[in-house]
Amino acid sequence: MAKRKEENFFSPENAKRPRQEELDDFDKDGDEDECTVSFTNGTSTLTAAEVGIIESIQLRNFMCHSMLGPFKFGSNVNFVVGNNGSGKSAVLTALIVGLGGKAVATNRGSSLKGFVKDGQNSADISITLRNRGDDAYRANVYGNSIVVQQHISMDGSRSYKLKSETGTVVSTRKEELIAILDHFNIQVDNPVSVLTQEMSKQFLQSKNEGDKYKFFMKATQLEQMKEDYSYIMETKERTKEQINQGEERLTELKRQCLEKEERFQSIAGLSTMKTNLEYLKHEMAWAVVNEIEKQLNAIRDNIKIGEDRAARLDRKMEEQQVRLNEAEKKYKDIQDKLEKISQETNARAPECMALKTDVTAKKRVYNEAEVLYNRSLNEYRALMKDDEQLCKRIEELKKSTDQSLEPERLERQKKISWLKERVKALQDQESSINQEIEQFQQAIEKDKEERIRIKGEELDVKHTLSYNQRQLKELKDSKTDRLKRFGPHVPALLEAIDDAYRRGLFTCKPVGPLGACIHLRDPELALAIESCLKGLLQAYCCHNHADERVLQALMERFYSRGTSRPQIIVSEFRNEMYDVRHRAAYHPEFPTVLTALEIDNAVVANSLIDMRSIETVLLIKNNSVARAVMQSQKPPKNCREAFTADGDQVFAGRYYSSENTRPKFLSKDVDSEISDLENEVENKKAQILNLQQHLSALEKDIKRNEEFLRRRQIHYRELKVKITESMSEIRELENIEEHQSVDIATLEDEAQENKIKMKMVEKNMEQQKKNMEHLKSLKIEAENKYDAIKQKINQLSDLAEPLKDELNLADSEVDNQKRGKRHYEEKQKEHLDTLNKKKRELDMKEKELEEKTSQARQICPERIEVKKSASNLDKEINRLRQKIQAEHASHGDREEIMRQYQEAKETYLDLDNKVKTLKRFIKLLEEIMTHRYKTYQQFRRCLTLRCKLYFDNLLSQRAYCGKMNFDHKNETLSISVQPGEGNKAAFNDMRALSGGERSFSTVCFILSLWSIAESPFRCLDEFDVYMDMVNRRIAMDMILKMADSQRFRQFILLTPQSMSSLPSSKLIRILRMSDPERGQTTLPFRPVGQEEEEDRS
Repeated sequence: MAKRKEENFFSPENAKRPRQEELDDFDKDGDEDECTVSFTNGTSTLTAAEVGIIESIQLRNFMCHSMLGPFKFGSNVNFVVGNNGSGKSAVLTALIVGLGGKAVATNRGSSLKGFVKDGQNSADISITLRNRGDDAYRANVYGNSIVVQQHISMDGSRSYKLKSETGTVVSTRKEELIAILDHFNIQVDNPVSVLTQEMSKQFLQSKNEGDKYKFFMKATQLEQMKEDYSYIMETKERTKEQINQGEERLTELKRQCLEKEERFQSIAGLSTMKTNLEYLKHEMAWAVVNEIEKQLNAIRDNIKIGEDRAARLDRKMEEQQVRLNEAEKKYKDIQDKLEKISQETNARAPECMALKTDVTAKKRVYNEAEVLYNRSLNEYRALMKDDEQLCKRIEELKKSTDQSLEPERLERQKKISWLKERVKALQDQESSINQEIEQFQQAIEKDKEERIRIKGEELDVKHTLSYNQRQLKELKDSKTDRLKRFGPHVPALLEAIDDAYRRGLFTCKPVGPLGACIHLRDPELALAIESCLKGLLQAYCCHNHADERVLQALMERFYSRGTSRPQIIVSEFRNEMYDVRHRAAYHPEFPTVLTALEIDNAVVANSLIDMRSIETVLLIKNNSVARAVMQSQKPPKNCREAFTADGDQVFAGRYYSSENTRPKFLSKDVDSEISDLENEVENKKAQILNLQQHLSALEKDIKRNEEFLRRRQIHYRELKVKITESMSEIRELENIEEHQSVDIATLEDEAQENKIKMKMVEKNMEQQKKNMEHLKSLKIEAENKYDAIKQKINQLSDLAEPLKDELNLADSEVDNQKRGKRHYEEKQKEHLDTLNKKKRELDMKEKELEEKTSQARQICPERIEVKKSASNLDKEINRLRQKIQAEHASHGDREEIMRQYQEAKETYLDLDNKVKTLKRFIKLLEEIMTHRYKTYQQFRRCLTLRCKLYFDNLLSQRAYCGKMNFDHKNETLSISVQPGEGNKAAFNDMRALSGGERSFSTVCFILSLWSIAESPFRCLDEFDVYMDMVNRRIAMDMILKMADSQRFRQFILLTPQSMSSLPSSKLIRILRMSDPERGQTTLPFRPVGQEEEEDRS
């Protein structure tokens, strides 16, 4: 490592002879002749530095500063003075980063993007390095200075521009910057060059002796040398491993080479076998031609048969189309009739309800009129009786001559008046009781109607409960066996089918039930798919009618006569599913039944396509969306109908609601279904209980109201009797034979009044009777109308039921005919595909025959009569070839064996040469490394001794004694310092010193390292922060003396002190930085007490 020669800066009075113990340590480390330390008197005469020092620096948007600089540094000592936050540390951080240092080396951040000022997109650093004299870097390109500009982006990336003195961009590559720094010996990550506060705390102020040793090694670059030696030794070990592997490989290659050499022996001739092989090849060529000719004749015969069958299929297609048209016409006629009946029924329903309400109202009015008429009738009869009694009394009075006594008459009249008042009160009670009777009768009638309705509802709920209980039982059974969902006898039936198939009773094993062979892609569509497929989920498929008859016989064991059996579909089994792309419905949002199912068995898929056209049925979850897709606009192409998630069926012009509320066969979550069904069963039981309680309450109300009605009727009859008795008593009292003379005229007047009342009541009765008859006719008319329309609706319902059955039969017939048509279409398409395939095969075979014939003539021009088949000839040829190959394998090919031998020999010699070369390299490397490691140890001892001597001499300037102990084995450095004369007190660890003494000792340690390490500039951040005034003055003098003795180096010292007590010198420049003001973007500085040094000669 090249080092620049330097002069000693110690004054004569401070110079001190090295202690004996240090010289003893040096003797232990190595020879004194290998390094020398000289101390001279006087001031250095060296000139200012010419290369590598910092001339100026400028920052923009760096850290928290918008603009710093541009400002210039002196060539020797520079003090950057300012309070905290003024930008001192920013200048030092920018110097490290700007010259290529990493962010972590600054101890100010882990990433470059952290140095960009908040709110800005980038930061810029510009550093000018001096480049003069004989040691200048590419002086003809850069001139007297090199400008390093760095641009830092928000994302943490950075770019460089290296400019010449004139501002011309010379390079933008980091490699160029590294070359410049190496040329100037600038090391920004070396604490001797740039010592930050954090680095000082980490190494110098640390109490760990290992940290101080690391600092020494890093400052002298011994650490890098040590790492380089370690890497070289690791490389040497890996190379040794490669040599060992190569030697093992050499042994194997040598063995292979000998084997190849031994194989090159005698090789027997194989001409006879090769001649026989050639003749067999000739026969093989013409045998292939013979077989192709036979295949051609067979294909031509098949094509002729296929064309005849295609004509028959065309005729059957036409017949099937006629039957399909007839079935569709019949279906449409029945559908129109049913639609007409449904519309008529719906149209009559409001009228029926209105007529029922009208009948009820007219019955009530008629009953009220009848009550009024009966009252008038009773009143008329009473008046008639009174009239008879008055007439009789008058006659009696006229005949009677006796006169009653006055007191008796008065008493009689008084009693008559009391009786009349009593009659009036009883009649009021009668009216009130009559109203109560009517109210109770209405309440009883209403409760009876409610009872009828509740009983009907209870019956419906019981039917539903019974159905749910059966379904729940089936679901619970299906937990152990899923097949039981399709019927309790299905597992046993399937076992019987398996047994019959094993016994050979079936041509192909029947498939079913179909619902067990399909799986849903979307569980929410289970009810929709069940509503679409209905009974097909329980159906079975047979390959032919013979298999169907066997399956029917098996079903008779498990299904008694009269009970419904699963449907059996007879269709030829195919291994591939129909290609329905040309006729399938398509919608970008909604699937068809076919695409909504996962069907592994092609037979199941084909059966559902044949029977239900599942490729044309869309599944739309939302009811309103289904209506919009199918009815509000033209249905999608090929789509005939759709089903909703609720199971409703939607046609282009009709909408049928589903009777089912949950899927029975296809639900995957059986436990959830069982739980829901159990809840529903419990709900239905609770509903029945509530209905029964309601019925019980209604029965109680009816009985209570009937009891109240009975009591009121009895009370009413009692009142009637009392009124009649009172009236009779009144009449008897009035008709009593009196002895006094009675005013006959009064009685006659009363009789006359009674007759007038009778006429009025009679007239009123006639009017009420007419009104009653009129109301009765209206009631009868309303009842007749209601009965007529109700009968009409019932008749329409009766008509609709057989039509629905006919519609289902017609629909099944249409499906059967369509299935038949599709069957013939598929057959025809399949047959035509096969026929076309045969024709293409015929063309290919004819071309192949021409090619094979041509090839055969090339192999053997004369056609040979061949009796053996091509397969037999091929076997003979293979056997002969194997025999020839065996001969070749046993002896080998001469040229091939020779080539393999040469290759093995060359590979062996090449690897042997490489191994020998590596061994020579390792031997030479070991010699070099031994010598270099000795040199490294000598260099380390030299630097250690120089550091000790410089440290001791620097301490002596304050009459301190010190000792530095280097333990290279354990990698520790201990420093002991004693203020005062060394012979008066024992040495103390630096931890026992005061803050100022320890800071002074640290400065001595740094200056010692400065003396033994090379760098064009030295930067020190807040070196005097822990010193008192005396130690600060002494440290400052020491630094200035060193700077004066090393004018070829630049010193940049950062301190918060004012430095006003420094002596005036042209070598000292003070940069005083002002505190930033609000809104200030540039932090100015001004030189104090020095002249501008700008000699750029």
